[in-house]
Amino acid sequence: MTTSSAPAPLRRRPTPASLLSWLMLAPCVVIFALFIVWPLGKSVSLSLHGSDLFGRPDAFVGLQHYRDMLGSAEFRHILWVTFAFVLLTVIPGVLGGLAIVLLLEQHIKGIRIFRTAFALPFAFSVASASVIFATIYNPAIGLANGVLGRFGVDRIGWLTDPSWALISVAITTVWMSIGYNVLVLSAGIGAIPQEINEAATLDGAGGWRASRFITVPLLGPQLFFLVVISTIQSLQGFGQIKILTPEGGPEQSTKTLVYSIYHTAFANNASDFGAASAQAIVLFVILLACTAIQFGVLERRVHYK
Repeated sequence: MTTSSAPAPLRRRPTPASLLSWLMLAPCVVIFALFIVWPLGKSVSLSLHGSDLFGRPDAFVGLQHYRDMLGSAEFRHILWVTFAFVLLTVIPGVLGGLAIVLLLEQHIKGIRIFRTAFALPFAFSVASASVIFATIYNPAIGLANGVLGRFGVDRIGWLTDPSWALISVAITTVWMSIGYNVLVLSAGIGAIPQEINEAATLDGAGGWRASRFITVPLLGPQLFFLVVISTIQSLQGFGQIKILTPEGGPEQSTKTLVYSIYHTAFANNASDFGAASAQAIVLFVILLACTAIQFGVLERRVHYK
């Protein structure tokens, strides 16, 4: 009885085209590994170790940093401030940009002069915008209290009152982001076929009715993009908080998760890189969760042409 052996599978030799494709992908893979994969792995490793006086990892502590963090009332307050900051910046920023763009599209004499003016905040850096608003919020000579005084309203401690500090930082953040939102939405309106607007005009749907039932639905991809990007930027916001309200504001009213990471790892000669890395991993998980929820819920309502 003879047995026949199965033929060995043929090995495909790499073609010049496949080698060229891998060669062109290599720089991206190397950069992704160096600046994304390795830092993420290092953060996970640091979060599982303690830190000595110089911030170097020493003893393995497992999940102790996570247990201490999640069981802390201060950390729960930080999470609440973080989510409140996201709500105060994302919704007004996106809706404000949409309102400005729709206003610019109306046939109002001289309205196009303001198109460049509304896009100017996009040109300001975080530091420059924060310094400007710090002057505006100044309790003695600031423009904000000066305007309120004209109407007989008492002065407000914009950056010194715990009830107003987070709102003040959020207003600054919205002002900084609204220029970019206007540019993206303006490009979206420019991509809408002119035939659709002409057909709506012939059907008697002009002005604000056309904006509500035609323009806004067709801007779904741009609005969805801005919601996702604005959420990520707000969760990672740091510069304006650091400049306007050092030490996380009065009574930690502006101490977001990113600021807490900085405060734990670097502020006041701190070097607890293990606890800071654990907070960074939590922030990473929150970013992934928010993005997944937005893609799972909001994207279904987006109309792609």
